[in-house]
Order: sequence, then structure tokens, then C-alpha cells
Amino acid sequence: MQPATSRLLNLLLLSLLAGLGPSKTQVSPKEGWQVYSSAQDPDGRCICTVVAPEQNLCSRDAKSRQLRQLLEKVQNMSQSIEVLNLRTQRDFQYVLKMETQMKGLKAKFRQIEDDRKTLMTKHFQDLKEKMDELLPLIPVLEQYKTDARLITQFKEEIRNLSAVLTGIQEELGAYDYEELHLRVLSLETRLRDCMKKLTCGKLMKITGPITVKTSGTRFGAWMTDPLASERNNRVWYMDSYTNNKIVREYKSMADFVSGAESRTYNLPFKWAGTNHVVYNGSLYFNKYQSNIVIKYSFDLGRVLAQRSLEYAGFQNVYPYTWGGFSDIDLMADEIGLWAVYATNQNAGNIVISQLNPDTLEVVKSWNTGYPKRSAGESFMICGTLYVTNSHLTGAKVYYSYSTKTSSYEYTDIPFHNQYFHISMLDYNARDRALYAWNNGHQVLFNVTLFHIIKTEDDT
Repeated sequence: MQPATSRLLNLLLLSLLAGLGPSKTQVSPKEGWQVYSSAQDPDGRCICTVVAPEQNLCSRDAKSRQLRQLLEKVQNMSQSIEVLNLRTQRDFQYVLKMETQMKGLKAKFRQIEDDRKTLMTKHFQDLKEKMDELLPLIPVLEQYKTDARLITQFKEEIRNLSAVLTGIQEELGAYDYEELHLRVLSLETRLRDCMKKLTCGKLMKITGPITVKTSGTRFGAWMTDPLASERNNRVWYMDSYTNNKIVREYKSMADFVSGAESRTYNLPFKWAGTNHVVYNGSLYFNKYQSNIVIKYSFDLGRVLAQRSLEYAGFQNVYPYTWGGFSDIDLMADEIGLWAVYATNQNAGNIVISQLNPDTLEVVKSWNTGYPKRSAGESFMICGTLYVTNSHLTGAKVYYSYSTKTSSYEYTDIPFHNQYFHISMLDYNARDRALYAWNNGHQVLFNVTLFHIIKTEDDT
């Protein structure tokens, strides 16, 4: 912008000098005013060099008037040039501002272009990912085609089978069908009669466990009544092995699982161990710090009988391997009520006693040769005591003693100790299952028995 301004000033100055007529390039200072030259300062503004005449010249001289007019024109021209310079500077700043804005717009357009490329790349990546997700569907669709053909074949086979069945039904006739139905009912009745003739069986297999619930401490007992009717499915729950007297009752297994407690019983004595049993509506348990067996009626809410087991060890003298005051184990099976314990007289080995459920008197006892403290747990099935070799992992039924033959044998029937610590294991004859308390889990084991069927010739 500054070179253009300089050229404009030079043109104006030449025009002004031309209007004054002929002039001398070399004039003595005594003759009048003289403009030597014009130039630009570093900022581009016009500079005029003027030589003034001597002061003794007459002011009325014609040249003097012309010079004054020239001076006025030069001053006016300088003001105009100043105004023009200001406008030029303003326009220059505006152009600079516009240049900055243009650069900003250019950068924005470049960013938009980059963003467009990025956005397109992202859309392309999304589409590729969706395609990758859809690719596995191709074999699925092919499988659907195959399945559709199979379904068509099945429909055709069903139509053919229906036609065959319709033909058979027409051949049999209504009366023959009724006769066939009666024969099926008769067979079912005979099967039920056969099941009733099943005698006590021998334990062959243990399967499970089925986890019913997880609750309580590591040690405890839970049970149902093997002599209860089919409609009576009450469950009883006794947490911990000592220092407790509270028994919780649930109306059904479903209520037990959901925690819908129906009633609680506050026993008159604390129990010892976890080897209690409910039999014919009463609870049988070992009184704490004694070898006394207690019979407590749930219906009457009081003790009906109590009796000491002669010579039976208690207070962790002859417990199972896990301890817990499990000296006296009360249990029931198809034959009746039993107590399993150890005595000094039998050198700490297991004693089996059948009890009178009303009076708690010992009906008969059997001395075994199996050390009580080496047993993990035990239970009775059909008059035979089955003993586990451990309460921990790798447990199995290792030993059995038959009260019918007064003989024993070593067995090898494994079962899965899922939670690694069994503190209660009892057989329920009605359910044909083992109830267990396994490290704070209430579980069930199914049992498989070998049965002998009675015939009419058996006495």
C-alpha cells in the first residue's frame, strides 16, 4: 500500500508545479521560494524541501503571492494525503483481518474435509463390523434351510403315522380299546402289590448330592419324620452342635427352602451333637453334658421320656472324627429306633442298641469291632449300620454291620462330599434318601438298594 501512495503524491506534486508555469531549477534564494525535490520518509509519507526567500523581499511581489498560494495548496494536499493515508491504513487493517478470517475458513474447510474422511472411515468401519457380525449367520441360515426340510419330512412322517394309528384304532374297535385300558390298570395294580412285597434291601449305591438350601453354621441337623403320612411333610431344623435349644419347624420342604418358618420350639434342655432324629411325631436327642436320651413331643410341647444309655461315652469322649460332641447318634430306619455310641467296655468300638421308642429302654445291643473315633458318620438301613471312613473329601461307605446276622463286612461305596465337611448323615425310610448337613449346606443323597421280593411260598 505505501508505494502506491508515494506514486500518487508525486503525480499530484507534478500537476501542481505544472500549473505554476515555467520555473527554474536553480533559483537564487534572493529571488523567492523554491521546491527542490520530493521524497518519502520511512513510513511512505511525502516530504517537500522548500527554500524560503530572504526577508527583505516585498510581500506584494507576484511571486510571493504565488508561493503563498502554492504553500496553501501544499498544505491542503498534505491534509488530503493524510486523510487518504488514514483510509489506506484502515483498509489495510481490514484486508489483514479478512486475510486472517480467510485463513481460518481455509483451516475450517480443511478440518471439515479431514472430518469427512474420518467420518466416512468410521461409517465404513461400522459397516464392516456389522458385516463381520452377519457373516456367521450364513451357515445358520443354511442350517435353517436344512431344518426346514427336516421339519417337512417330520410332518409327512407324522401324517403317515397318524394314518396308521387311525387304521389300528378302527381295526381294534371301541370295545377292544376299553379292554386294553382295563388290562393296563390291572397291570398297574399288580405292580403296586409287588412293590409292597419288597423287603429291606442292601445298600448298593449313593448318588447326589442335591443341594436343598444353604443356611446356618458349619454344623447342624435337619430332618423329616419317616413315619409321617404322605400329606405331612414338615421339616425340622436344628443349627449348631451345642449351646442351643431352639428347634425351627416348616410346614413343607418348599417353606423350608423359602424360609417360611411356621413354628419354633424352645426345648427344656440344650442338645449335644447333631445326631438327632424325629420319629413318629417326637424328637429324640442327646441331653448336653450327659449320656441321657430325651424324647420330646412336638404336639404336646413337653418331654415324654428320658433315659441314660448305660456306659455310653459323652462330652467328646467317643465322638466321630469331626468331634462336635457327636458321641451318641440317634437314628431310625424301616425296623425302628436306634442309638449308636461307644463304651469303655467295648474298648471304644461302636455299640448298636435298638431302643423302645416309648420308654427308651434298650431292646437289644450289638458290639462291633469298628472304633467310633475312626468313623466319619454312620446311618442305619434295614437293620444294617453303614459307616463312612471320613467326614472330609474322598468319603465312602467303608464298613457295614448287620444286626440280623451279627456280622460285618468291608464295603466300597463312594459318594460325593461336595462341600468337604459332613457333620450329619441320616437315612429316611419314607423318602429312601440320606439327609446331610454339609458345611452349612442342607443336601440330600439318593440311595439304591438291592431288594428281595417275597413270594407266596415265603414264610
